[in-house]
Amino acid sequence: MSRVQPTQWPDSVDELLDGLRVVTLPLNTRFRGVDEREVALVQGPCGFGEFAPFVEYGPTEAARWLDAAVEAAWTTWPDPVRTEVPVNATVPAVPAERVAQVLSRYDGCTTAKIKVAERGQVEQDDIDRVAAVRDLMGPDARIRVDANGGWSLTQAADMLARLAPFELEYAEQPCADVRDLAHLRIDLAHNGVDVPIAADESIRKAEDPFEVARLRAADVIVVKVAPLGGVAAALRIVDECGLPAVVSSAIDSSIGLRAGVALAAALPSLEHACGLGTGALLAADVTTAPLLPVGGVLPVREVVPDEELLVQHASPAHRERWWRERVRAAWAARG
Repeated sequence: MSRVQPTQWPDSVDELLDGLRVVTLPLNTRFRGVDEREVALVQGPCGFGEFAPFVEYGPTEAARWLDAAVEAAWTTWPDPVRTEVPVNATVPAVPAERVAQVLSRYDGCTTAKIKVAERGQVEQDDIDRVAAVRDLMGPDARIRVDANGGWSLTQAADMLARLAPFELEYAEQPCADVRDLAHLRIDLAHNGVDVPIAADESIRKAEDPFEVARLRAADVIVVKVAPLGGVAAALRIVDECGLPAVVSSAIDSSIGLRAGVALAAALPSLEHACGLGTGALLAADVTTAPLLPVGGVLPVREVVPDEELLVQHASPAHRERWWRERVRAAWAARG
C-alpha cells in the first residue's frame, strides 16, 4: 500500500475543482439504460477519487458520492485483511443467446449476477437468461438475480418461485419497499421457496439503512462505497447491520472500483463474491492497468490514471461545465 498519511479535506469547493477531470467511457453492452458512462475524477494528496452519481440524482443524494470521492483523494484506506477480492460476473438484461459473450469477459468468475425485471421485457426473458447462465456456468456456480426493486410483492413471490429451481444464491432487491422485502421473506418461507433476499437500494438509498436489519427484511446487504458516502461510512453500516455484506459498484471506472476493493478488503468477513468486476462492462478505462477479474478475483492494489487516456476520453467542454456545476451543488448540499 503506497498511499500517504491522511491530511485534512479540501477547505473549499474551488480546491476540489482545481484537479477535476471529466471523461466519457463507452460500454461494451448497454447497461442501466446507457451506452456510455460519464465520470468526474478529483485529485488530492492521497491520489484520485471518483464522483459519478447518475445524472438523475439531485444534489442531496450526490453529496454522499462527493464525500466518497474526497475520502479517496484526501485520506488513507483502512488496513486490508486480504490481498484479493473474489468478484462475480455481471450479466445485463441481454437476450439469452448473448449470455456466453458477456460471460467471456469475466475470467475465472464462478459467481454471476443476472439483471432481471428490465422494463420492456417479459418474465420469460428473465427465465431464459437465468437458464442460459446456469447452463453455461454449470451446477457448481453461484448465480444471483437483481431486480432493482422492479417487482411488486406478488410478482416477486411468483418469479422467485419460478426461478428457485435454478438454485439462486440470493435475489437482490426484488421489491422496492423494505416492508415488502420483509413480507416476501415470510411468504417464500411459508411456501417452501428457498431463495435468500439481499437488500441494495434499501441500504444505499434509504434515510435509515438499519431498518433492513430491524425488520429482518434481508439475509444479505449490498453496500456501495459512493452512494453511502465512502469506505468508512460503509464499514459502519455493515458493522451495525450485523448481516453478511456484498460490496458492489455502480458502473465505475477503475478509480471508483479501487474504493470498492478497499472496502471489501477491510471487511472482517467476506462470505460472498463482490460485484466489483463491472470494469468488464467498459470498453475503455482511465488507466492502462484496469481492475478486471483474473482468476475470478481483483487484487488489492493502487490505480493511477493515465494522462493520455484522460485526454483521449475527455468529455466535451459543455459536459465538463455541467459536472463542475454539479460538484458545486453537491458540495453545498453536504451536511
